[in-house]
Amino acid sequence: MATPRFYCPKKFSTGSNLELPENAATHAARVLRMQAGDKAILFNGDGFDYLAELTSVSKSQVGVKIISSQLISNESPLKITLLQGISAGDRMDFTIQKAVEMGVSSIQPISTQRSVVKLSAERAEKRIEHWQNVMISACEQSGRAIVPEIAAPVSLAQWFSKKPSFDLGITLAPSATQSLKELSKPTGNICLLIGAEGGLTDDEINLASLQGFKPVTLGKRILRTETAALAAIAAMQTLWGDF
Repeated sequence: MATPRFYCPKKFSTGSNLELPENAATHAARVLRMQAGDKAILFNGDGFDYLAELTSVSKSQVGVKIISSQLISNESPLKITLLQGISAGDRMDFTIQKAVEMGVSSIQPISTQRSVVKLSAERAEKRIEHWQNVMISACEQSGRAIVPEIAAPVSLAQWFSKKPSFDLGITLAPSATQSLKELSKPTGNICLLIGAEGGLTDDEINLASLQGFKPVTLGKRILRTETAALAAIAAMQTLWGDF
């Protein structure tokens, strides 16, 4: 069995003694049935993996000692921010999980005109916490030692009002005639805008175009929101990244 890997949002170094967070401790003790003396890998988002030995195990607490550290160099050379229209059900979770596995640097949930999900401030806070956990789980699985950022949901107009800096902005649009392979390789940040169910409206596509986003097509078939995001990221990683 592969050495279990857990996210532990604390500062530590070789020789440190600490306790695993509740979720990680429960998984280690109750699901994996790990015992004192077993090894685990911890990461805290600083770019390193830390080999740890379990020193104590109970139903609710797991103590570990850090044995060694290793710099992990598996981040994508592309700095992709996914501007994802908030979708309903498990679609948003699936998109976030797979986008993290495929190397995105950050995710910005966008409330679009066709978004079915409408989040109040309280619900938005809970969803951000939930999405953060989805991202952490994806990092644990994929071996990433840096956890991407996820921002609070905003409308597309609100996001543009911040005047974000990017080298290449891409909008997927059914009417576009240009494909990704026709674009020049970007040298800086990439922003990928994906609509929710039903896609972006013409007004949103026009707004993005006015802000420097290039409308592109992924072919002649209409893709679901979660498929479109992942297909575009995979294509960019193949054309310009590390696929």
